Amino acid sequence: MTTVSARLIEELSLNAWPALETVFLDGWVLRFANDYTRRANSVNPLYPGAWALDDKLGQAEELYRRRGLRPVFKITPASEPAGIDQALAERGYAREAPTSVQIADLNVASGPTASGRSTLAEALTDEWLAAAYELIALPERHRATLRQMLALIVPPVCFAALNVDGQTVSCGQGVLQAGCLGLFDIITRGECRNRGYARQVVNDLLARAREHGGHTAYLQVMLNNAPALHLYETLGFRETYQYWYRVKG
Repeated sequence: MTTVSARLIEELSLNAWPALETVFLDGWVLRFANDYTRRANSVNPLYPGAWALDDKLGQAEELYRRRGLRPVFKITPASEPAGIDQALAERGYAREAPTSVQIADLNVASGPTASGRSTLAEALTDEWLAAAYELIALPERHRATLRQMLALIVPPVCFAALNVDGQTVSCGQGVLQAGCLGLFDIITRGECRNRGYARQVVNDLLARAREHGGHTAYLQVMLNNAPALHLYETLGFRETYQYWYRVKG
């Protein structure tokens, strides 16, 4: 497995989960997407800058307030400058949603079920999107935003759906860039969980990535999601770092 840095994973995940609008601010990446998901509506302080930290924080906060959004920062081991997490805490930012970022070697990651049962598509379809809306239980106000975001993905993407008795029971998507497959929105219908359906979707996405030269898979899973953490451990994923959000207001 090729060595993958935290900063590279962060860059890949920004491309795989695009915001509707992006603003660059002295090394920081500010993302806006109608308040749908923290990831797409947060500051990613990825690169060193030249400005004083207090000045840059103030400018970032103002840009979010102008959009009617609370300021949110995504903090990772790659965040710049050093000490930004403590600085945000001192400004009253609460720590939220600790998340494990995990990677796996595609040459060994596998599960006990055979691949090939999911329907895989390289373009977004109305059928996949309708199933995702239902499984995610996505409010109507966010549906147009999700459609727009998925349509903006530039690297090769694969949408997977597993159907049983004419019903979509699990779905997900994989985005492949630089040999790295990002897994997103792996979700199973509530009454159909613990039957191996999510495992099947993940296996099929991993197999497709291997066929297209992928060498590494990565994903992001919240630390309070014990079933998902267990599933990914059995598939060969291991934590490489954690991130969390700092939220004000």
